[in-house]
Amino acid sequence: MAASILIVEDDPVQRRILQEMVARFGYDPLLAEDGVQALEMLAGPAGRRVSLILLDLYMPEMDGIEFLEKFSGLNQRIPIIVQTAQGSIETVVKAMRAGADDFVVKPVNAERLRVSIQNLLKVNALTEEVRRLNRKVKGVLTFDDIIAESPAMQQVVRLGRRAAESNIPVLIEGESGVGKEVIARAIHGESARAGRAFVAVNCGAIPENLVESTLFGHEKGAFTGAVSKHIGKFQEASGGSLFLDEVGELPLEMQVKLLRAIQEGEVDPVGGRRPVPVDVRIISATNRNMIDMVKEGAFREDLYYRLNVFPIMVPPLRRRLADIPPLVEHFIHRFAAEEGRKVHGITPRALEMLMKYTWPGNVRQLENAIFRAMVLAEGDLLDAHDFPQIAQQVEGFEEFADAPPPVAERANDNPAPAAAPAAPQPGMVADGMAVGIPVVTDGGHVRTLQEVEADMIRLALKRYRGQMSEVARKLGIGRSTLYRKIKALGIETG
Repeated sequence: MAASILIVEDDPVQRRILQEMVARFGYDPLLAEDGVQALEMLAGPAGRRVSLILLDLYMPEMDGIEFLEKFSGLNQRIPIIVQTAQGSIETVVKAMRAGADDFVVKPVNAERLRVSIQNLLKVNALTEEVRRLNRKVKGVLTFDDIIAESPAMQQVVRLGRRAAESNIPVLIEGESGVGKEVIARAIHGESARAGRAFVAVNCGAIPENLVESTLFGHEKGAFTGAVSKHIGKFQEASGGSLFLDEVGELPLEMQVKLLRAIQEGEVDPVGGRRPVPVDVRIISATNRNMIDMVKEGAFREDLYYRLNVFPIMVPPLRRRLADIPPLVEHFIHRFAAEEGRKVHGITPRALEMLMKYTWPGNVRQLENAIFRAMVLAEGDLLDAHDFPQIAQQVEGFEEFADAPPPVAERANDNPAPAAAPAAPQPGMVADGMAVGIPVVTDGGHVRTLQEVEADMIRLALKRYRGQMSEVARKLGIGRSTLYRKIKALGIETG
């Protein structure tokens, strides 16, 4: 999914030229005839898609400077390139002061514009990621920072915002990798405790003999190795929120003490003489079926109902397909900025493949898949060839599992002109598509597709001297598919 660029230009000829230029760069052009129409688009649903604005400074109704002033009131962080026929210093300074990020002089040089767009998108993506991380560290991450295009995730956001209005205990359920901690941080960030401590504890990662000390703290000398006093996670989170991730992994003995701490609002540090009062908001998460655990006696029923006052179920990625395109776009822009890659989008066929995959690892797996593809990619757009591990598991895309993309595609060049076909021989297709392979029998009957396919593979094997990778690439199939066909058709390769 390519980034969308809003072109604001009153001249239809210039607008068309810029549209074709932007599309040739691999981006999705959106068009506005003037500043008024552009502001209406940005204020509506289409505005969420815009990654960059290409703005003409001199237009009727509303000029570029007035547009910049009004745009600043929308509180949207979108980079803007202004274009003007008057490249004076005064004009540039005025536009920059009004909020523009770069400028180009008409007639626009294509390479200059392409570089400017790429640089601004990278800088903006990195800046947004830094802002998001700062909000996360400061405990002010909100649901506006979460990608939630699908109805299922919008319901999660609605529930999360309702939960943030009070101190009600929340239990977030969902498979591993769906983003339960992100939801917990957003609840904290939109609550009255925003900006205070958000302490996350992975209950499944703490050694059983250290769970009590980790949660409630200990005094110096309380046990062997306790060389100093330790403040537990409850005290560390006092005044803020305590996130108990994988809470179902807690030992039964600790579940009793956790229940008391929640009910009484105080904790007993190991070796301590008196309880310590704490004020924490409890948010829990699990990827297990807690009801089954309660029935099996693996989790205390009273604690379960204490934690599960306000349940939120985060759906797996396979049930929120509408979130995949914006997530892919977000990860591409982020990794392009972080890793200094030139990739700025994804091809339709690659996105189609990602939409058909089941994603057992959910958003975390998607993030890692995009990262790996960015490393493999040799062009400006991610393609199905850059996701070989995904391709081999999606029906209809197996050919991309191990076949490299065409040379011209990898280099982003135009393919070399095809050589003129040889003159057709009797009994062969005359348009050159099957020259060298007879398509009819001596009796004039059409040969079977299997027979023609076998001859085509034999011809390719001979022409490319048995180099399987080259043969597979020229035939447009994967090497594994080629080997399978050779075996099924009984073709000799020696």
